[in-house]
Amino acid sequence: MKEDYKRWYSPTLGKEMEMFVYGHFGTPVVVFPTTMGRFFEPRDFKLIDSAAHAINNGKAKVFCVDSIDKHSWYNKSVHPAIRVKNHILYDKFIEEEVVDALRHDYGIQKVALAGASFGAYHAANFAFKHPEKVSHLFCMSGSYDIRTFLNGYYDSNVYFNNPVDYLPGSENPELRNMKIILGYGEWDICKDATLQLSAILNQKGIDHWLDERKWAKHDWPLWRMMFPHYLSTL
Repeated sequence: MKEDYKRWYSPTLGKEMEMFVYGHFGTPVVVFPTTMGRFFEPRDFKLIDSAAHAINNGKAKVFCVDSIDKHSWYNKSVHPAIRVKNHILYDKFIEEEVVDALRHDYGIQKVALAGASFGAYHAANFAFKHPEKVSHLFCMSGSYDIRTFLNGYYDSNVYFNNPVDYLPGSENPELRNMKIILGYGEWDICKDATLQLSAILNQKGIDHWLDERKWAKHDWPLWRMMFPHYLSTL
């Protein structure tokens, strides 16, 4: 499988960022790592190997991005308001330096997003905030209420980065043009969170596939089953 390593200085974040890219061509799929994960996590946990067929056959070209979770949601050494502002910078980084760059390079309007666990939050939050730039959303075992990270702190920045809060009132018509899959395991710690997000989408009349995998828990074996299946829908 073709693997490319990219490293560049991000003017948005003021630091070096890294990314692995897999494949020669196909629909661009941006993959977010799990909690405080790095860009190499999907490779190390064999998520990329699980999708080798789709990647090698040009169904998808996968872009494994880095995270700054340790500086944002998980940074308990700073005030919650700063955690949220750091995440907003990350959102801007993903939009301008990853998604918009791919849209420009490929001459397309939209890319696909995917993530497992906390990566599913990142994928969903970006997609629901910028649906005009996202064609497909593949969420695996995600939780979509960020308030538990903030010790009771709440402001407008929290609201607009908390999908269960802002999504019910969003009227962006592009939400209905997105292909959405919400996957979870029967014994998944994020089962209830996934069902909550699905209920919000149902209330808004937004079509999506709620995918339950029997006898499966919140872990990489489940996501290695889901990811290639979801890529096959591109």
